[in-house]
Amino acid sequence: MKQSQIETYSSIVIPTPEEFRFTENWSFLSRSSNECMFHIQEGCVRKALTYEQETSVVEVSEGQDQGIVIHFLGEASPSERMRCYAEEYVRDWFDLDTNLAPFYQLAGTDALLHKVVPRFYGLRVVGIPDLFEAVCWGIIGQQINLTYAYTLKRRFVEAFGKPIAYGDEHYWLFPTPETIASLTVQDLSSMRMTTRKSEYLIHVAALIAEGNLTKHSLLQAGSCRQAEQQLTAIRGIGPWTANYVLMRCLRFKDAFPIDDVGLHNAIKLLLELDSKPPKADINRLAANWHEWEAYATFYLWRTIY
Repeated sequence: MKQSQIETYSSIVIPTPEEFRFTENWSFLSRSSNECMFHIQEGCVRKALTYEQETSVVEVSEGQDQGIVIHFLGEASPSERMRCYAEEYVRDWFDLDTNLAPFYQLAGTDALLHKVVPRFYGLRVVGIPDLFEAVCWGIIGQQINLTYAYTLKRRFVEAFGKPIAYGDEHYWLFPTPETIASLTVQDLSSMRMTTRKSEYLIHVAALIAEGNLTKHSLLQAGSCRQAEQQLTAIRGIGPWTANYVLMRCLRFKDAFPIDDVGLHNAIKLLLELDSKPPKADINRLAANWHEWEAYATFYLWRTIY
């Protein structure tokens, strides 16, 4: 903790790396007015967290000297376990433990990234720390535009998640795998989700609820490609969804959703192409991104999202 900052029991101060800018990450989180998993306030973000039956609403903002402050809202003091969990969650959410200096050095000489990285300096791959939430978001977003994906997620969360009240607002906890595993496809029909997506969500929920799919097992796979194979063996998870989860939840820096439409559109825009680039051209561009494909993709997404 930096000496110029004061930590109380209702707050936590997290020092941040030089290659971090809270405003860039806050700006990314602000991109959709239909986000239901957190509330954007002026200069801060509020979110409900749960750990071992304890819930808290936290406010995350920029502190002095570019650090992050986590403030627990409400009168009840958080337990030490909740404080530790909240700090771990925010560190993961903003990927604070990744050293971006090598990526910035690489990007400075890259034919494509040198056009993008200076615009968003300090941006991290803003994560989705919970595996079930990350997989669900990947499945929900398959083959639809981002605006409609947010609408479907809100319907899903508000139907099966848990609201936490603070002041005049409700902050939603994502549905648990156990809750979704107990549903039928008919239970999800009101969401206007396709039958297949409903089946996929229920199946993945059951795998996680039963302990047959965990973050630990994926991280122990040995490599990003082996973890991808574990995920794509699951019905409803193809290479795009797998790599999306690997980059935003598992933190594999070499995860690469090469078939992503947003990635193609960003490259088309930056290179002023008449049509989307073929996969062979994307592979040639990405040859210089070795072990940083996830960050390259995220920065390119940021040019259009």
